[in-house]
Amino acid sequence: MITYNKLVRDKIPQIIKESGKEFEVRIASSEEKKQLLEKKLLEEVNEYVEDKNLLELADVMEVLFGLADSLGYSEEELIAMREKRRAERGGFKEGIVLQWVK
Repeated sequence: MITYNKLVRDKIPQIIKESGKEFEVRIASSEEKKQLLEKKLLEEVNEYVEDKNLLELADVMEVLFGLADSLGYSEEELIAMREKRRAERGGFKEGIVLQWVK
């Protein structure tokens, strides 16, 4: 038996059930869910840093959507805020590195 005690995607219990394995899950409280999502974000970012692929970026995005939801915001609101910030301050496509300001 492997103990995980970590947040997993919503369909993971069904996937485990279909594999014929036994498991136990529980539902986190709202506050615990936020903490687990923050921990999951660090996990997914570290996986991206290690593997550098689109799958890991998508996992980071899914956790961000989960965090937004736990704060009472929709995916659309998060994306709209991203667009607003990008319109006001730009994105990161050009690779500009600020050396100093006097």
